[in-house]
Amino acid sequence: MLENVGVLRYGINPHQTPATWAPVEPGAAPLRVVSGLPSYVNLLDALGSWQLVREAALALGLPSAASFKHVSPAGAAVAGRIDPAMAAAYRLDPGHVGSLTSAYVRARDADPKSSYGDFVAVSHPVDLELAAFLREVVSDGIIAPGFEPGVVAALAAKKNGRFLILEADPSFTPPPIEVREVYGLRITQPVDLPLPPLSGDLLLGAVIARYTQSNSVVYVTDGMALGVAAGQQSRIDCTALAGSKVDTWWLRRHPSVPASPATRIHDRVNAQLTAAQAVPDPSAWLARLNGIAFVSDGALPFTDNIAEAHRHGVSAIAEPGGSARSPEIAAECRRRGISLIQTGQRLFRH
Repeated sequence: MLENVGVLRYGINPHQTPATWAPVEPGAAPLRVVSGLPSYVNLLDALGSWQLVREAALALGLPSAASFKHVSPAGAAVAGRIDPAMAAAYRLDPGHVGSLTSAYVRARDADPKSSYGDFVAVSHPVDLELAAFLREVVSDGIIAPGFEPGVVAALAAKKNGRFLILEADPSFTPPPIEVREVYGLRITQPVDLPLPPLSGDLLLGAVIARYTQSNSVVYVTDGMALGVAAGQQSRIDCTALAGSKVDTWWLRRHPSVPASPATRIHDRVNAQLTAAQAVPDPSAWLARLNGIAFVSDGALPFTDNIAEAHRHGVSAIAEPGGSARSPEIAAECRRRGISLIQTGQRLFRH
């Protein structure tokens, strides 16, 4: 087991000091600090993102990565194709990108605006290629199950030595009971169940939803999230918010969006985002998007969610079902030609 117990930089807010961390069971910490000093939120991001990428890699058999902000993923993906828009934005040669780097680039590309200053998680030991890429983007830290020679030194130099590097213990098994203390109360519950039997993009969407603050929905294609919405009180607002991110992702791939001559990746991505807002006749281009998978962490309460998802190219939906209007949801999916799986399992996270 890994262990490195100590002081946190601060609690959730900078004025909440002193703050500390320690394993529930002595000698059984799920991670250790390799470089830097974590904050309370850093640890929450690290623990949630590591569980996401570990579960995604085991479920799909591919290296996976997540880009976390404020204890939810801005994006997550498994290794796969780097398309021309990503290659242009991140200065990459699509034919010469390693699997771990491709997973992170695809994760970050879902919502690069939100991924600015993210916490990175990857399922496999970090190699020099990914370390070199991370040196070029704005991020605050990383958690991984190991680091190849030279990687720690390369990453530790980021942010004038303040880049946080955490090593996860892949053999660690969480305790069977989760415990939280809030305002003088101790609340306990069993750990969550295994995911329902799904496959492909729906399975990845379910893994992502499990580690996203509720209410949440996830749009996925080709092994990568295109839009994630977290923490919304209204399910339809959640569906529309994540859908707007899908639209932006697709508009960035319009033929009229030029590659930016800027040197910095952040400036190139911003130029791409700006150009996407000026695409001529965007409705015609958006109508070409299809084959998207959609996962909701809770039951879809009204058919307006189906109509909104369909507007963003969704052709397959997984949601818990079991609500009073679930038969209406199923009928609306049939009417729109969307395949529906009602899993019977809610995936709330708070």
